[in-house]
Amino acid sequence: MKLNEVPHDHSDFKSRSQLRKLVYATDESGDYTTVNSVGWDVENLATKQAWEEAEARIADMEAALIAGRISPVAYFMHKSLMELPVLARYMNKWKWQVKRHFKPDVFKRLSKKTLQRYAMVFGISVSELKQPEVGSGR
Repeated sequence: MKLNEVPHDHSDFKSRSQLRKLVYATDESGDYTTVNSVGWDVENLATKQAWEEAEARIADMEAALIAGRISPVAYFMHKSLMELPVLARYMNKWKWQVKRHFKPDVFKRLSKKTLQRYAMVFGISVSELKQPEVGSGR
């Protein structure tokens, strides 16, 4: 793509200040250079839809947490936009072990060391892991 062809379609994505990304383009002499772009309409729409889907999934997880159907581990995994294999790798556990920790009864019996490790992975304190603030718009 040439420097003057870099898309700059402005959109009000998530009511944030304009998000920019670095793209490569060729300048007048044909050399590659970098330029900031706010994207193009199709890309911005796809990104917006992906974020809406992620937010809906997190809201579902929050409702399941409040209802006592899942543990905070499952909630924070989704809130952190993680997948089970990634979390299992960070925890140095098998996927089935982490999946067991999604059960509230199993979560209540986790060791302090395991709770500390989950808290570290999610970037929160152990007390936040044990009693997450849900419904606060965080």
